[in-house]
Amino acid sequence: MTGQLAFVESPVQLLNVLEWAHTRASATAAPSAAPAGPDGPAEAVPAGAATAAPGSADAGASARAPRSTNATQGAASPAPALTVVVLSPTDPMSRGQLRRMAQLARDEGLTVHWQEARGGRGALVRTLRELARPLRSAERVIIGDPFSRYVQLLLTLFAPRHLTVVDDGTATMEYAAQVGRGERLVRWHRRSGGLDPRELVLAPVSLLAKKRLAPTSGRTVEIFTSLPVEVPEGITVTENSYAWTRARFGPPLLTGGADLVGTSLVETGVVDAAHYDRVVAELARAHGATRYFAHRRESAEKLHRIAVETGLQVVRPELPLELIARRGPIGRTVVSFPSTVVHTLPLALAGTGVKVAVCEIAPEWLRATASPRAQGFLSGVTGTAAHEVDRLTSRAATQTDRLEFS
Repeated sequence: MTGQLAFVESPVQLLNVLEWAHTRASATAAPSAAPAGPDGPAEAVPAGAATAAPGSADAGASARAPRSTNATQGAASPAPALTVVVLSPTDPMSRGQLRRMAQLARDEGLTVHWQEARGGRGALVRTLRELARPLRSAERVIIGDPFSRYVQLLLTLFAPRHLTVVDDGTATMEYAAQVGRGERLVRWHRRSGGLDPRELVLAPVSLLAKKRLAPTSGRTVEIFTSLPVEVPEGITVTENSYAWTRARFGPPLLTGGADLVGTSLVETGVVDAAHYDRVVAELARAHGATRYFAHRRESAEKLHRIAVETGLQVVRPELPLELIARRGPIGRTVVSFPSTVVHTLPLALAGTGVKVAVCEIAPEWLRATASPRAQGFLSGVTGTAAHEVDRLTSRAATQTDRLEFS
């Protein structure tokens, strides 16, 4: 088999495929050197080396520890051609960002194939038929969302010899932990319990996909991430230092104020909308924020309400936030709720003087229907952020929330 095939379903997945390709190319050009991080070359860590779990006492230190692939991957040899297949989503925001990311990928010399994988009746069968041949010939498959039913179905039909998982939000953290414990793959914000009818139908696919997403004697698995992960035995972890982003863009022009980063925690049923709106307003006042960068899954109704009630300029980014921030202009302070950006922005903006802060999610903000794992997972995302990221906590004060540095 020859070639490398990447399946992406979101803009940030495609960004991280570009970062992976850049890191591999750098390692091939200089096989004796590990991929460089924002503060210099990284040191090798053997595959399977222990990394502290999110929320543990050593998590902050281990999360920043340099990581690289094992020594066998340092051999100097031409990298096989990489083809990116975009399994196009249906929402316009994601499609627009993906179109622009696809052009960036083409500019970098990658082959990009746009697949209308969800384009009505017959789309699934058509997609499987068109992708069967390249999948069978691919030496390595790169995916961005191991929880995606579409990706899981593809993996059940075609088993690659080498598999790489790149970041797609915080899913990488949960994937690594669940694979390490041999658990069923379930997104962290989903409530545990019995399977619904759709999940029952797909249960055989999910079971086989779980096996295909784990290393075996005939298959290697790599996680390419900027996040702190529990490293399952037999899986190689490679650090994503956002070297391509820093080399390609910036440094940015800094504005005098602050920018807020939105989240889709309300849309996914985790956080109560009223609590969220109130804290956004408080953050805007406390930090003198003028812009609100919307998550691509935030509803138009919610964004309109935020704009009217807070006076913030709501910005729907045309590219992943790491690229928007690196290109600039960007505020001297960026305030986010627990999400991937509290880990990625310090890397993408290294050396620019931008300060990143994260506002913790208080237990009382959670909806009654939220997953029991939600609070612990979100606390882990915050607790393992880089040491230079400020933590903000909400403490009750009279009838409003008061946000303070902790």
